[in-house]
Amino acid sequence: MILAIEKLIYGGDGLARLPADPDRSDDRSRGKAVFIPFVLGGEKIDASVIENKPGYARARVNEIVESSSYRVSPACPYFSRCGGCHYQHASYEHQIEIKKEILCENFRRIAKLELPCEIKTHPSPPWNYRNRSRLQIQAHPEFAAGYFKLASHELLPIEECPISSPLINQAIRELWRSGSAGKVADGIREIEFFANGDDTKLLVELSCAPHAKRGAVRAWAEEFSASTPQIVGATAFRQNENREHETLISVGASELAYQTGHTSFRVSAGSFFQTNRFLTEELVDIVTSGRSGDLALDLYAGVGLFSTALACNFRHVISVESSQTAAADLAHNLPINGEAIRFAAEQYLEAGTSRAGAGHWPAMSQVEFETGRARKGKLPQKYFHTPDLIVVDPPRSGLGDRVARSLANSNAPRVTYVSCDPATLARDLVPLLAAGYRIDEVHLVDLFPQTYHLEGVVQLVR
Repeated sequence: MILAIEKLIYGGDGLARLPADPDRSDDRSRGKAVFIPFVLGGEKIDASVIENKPGYARARVNEIVESSSYRVSPACPYFSRCGGCHYQHASYEHQIEIKKEILCENFRRIAKLELPCEIKTHPSPPWNYRNRSRLQIQAHPEFAAGYFKLASHELLPIEECPISSPLINQAIRELWRSGSAGKVADGIREIEFFANGDDTKLLVELSCAPHAKRGAVRAWAEEFSASTPQIVGATAFRQNENREHETLISVGASELAYQTGHTSFRVSAGSFFQTNRFLTEELVDIVTSGRSGDLALDLYAGVGLFSTALACNFRHVISVESSQTAAADLAHNLPINGEAIRFAAEQYLEAGTSRAGAGHWPAMSQVEFETGRARKGKLPQKYFHTPDLIVVDPPRSGLGDRVARSLANSNAPRVTYVSCDPATLARDLVPLLAAGYRIDEVHLVDLFPQTYHLEGVVQLVR
């Protein structure tokens, strides 16, 4: 059938509408939404329905009947088969416009909000931008390394990745040489390459099956590291009987020094760090530039990307992170006026807002998790007050209702929300706006060119 693509939606698909079913007497099928990948708004396509659900359908493209003027030839030979990229068929300038409209549409649909300001866009070099790439490993019946195919867990072997850094691509080629020679240890399921800021050093993380042998994994990690001099170290993790991840082996360094601007971050194996090697410093400037005061609170702080910059202009910075590995890096990276707290953001924020009405906010020095209970040290009285700024950078699932409401009750004059999902961002803004916050600035930072993913930054004031 011929379908007209109305627009692209978050997730990478185009939206069209099915025509009425001539074999039915009712009108149920008229206007049903149908989702099609690798199309562009305004195009007409010949499509076949591959999945028909009561509320929607999915289809594949047989032929582009009327092509968009923004359509280009994909640069990657694996595009449309690999599940990693979604927009390589669109010019990069148009990708930015697509993401900008998707961000606005989510605000309108979920938050019932028309933005009071223009979205400021921050593009990236569209290729070789990733400093971190994870590949699946297959040892039998023959070696293969690659990504999952689109919408599946079936391996697509790849020997290059145009969105990954040159050094990561060099490591991928060396991985294939080792694997093709039968050297990769049995039980290695995934390999992740993490490159430093100037793409001269690599940290390797391996994810292993429970049956992986420590000696075999160590021997291969040592040999592979020796074959690629830029590798500073390799760490392998394995799931134990309690489904917890434990360190199986560590060869060389277990952390990487990542330089951005004037700051060097220690990033250990297992810690999160932003993946776009070109826009990291710009993202930090968007979040922290022009902000100053007595106390800043950084929730979901990771290894301290924003905290270290905030510490330059705030007397004190409290950084909250629940991951044990990232919290250790955070404590190492923070300057003397920064305080790293290993604690769940939800519990910490609720503890603060319970006293915020009295103008008090517990710094909670030396708070840590211990069998699910918080242990509090004695606190300096000068840090018992409402933060001048709260920065939140939650995972894709967003803040959730409890954290969003606690944030709304925090009395902080400024809140900056960094989000990698426009739907959860729009949802979480509702209680903040209802509490009297207003949107001052909105930024679209394109940390993920060629994909549907986007980074939004919303500056809120009251």
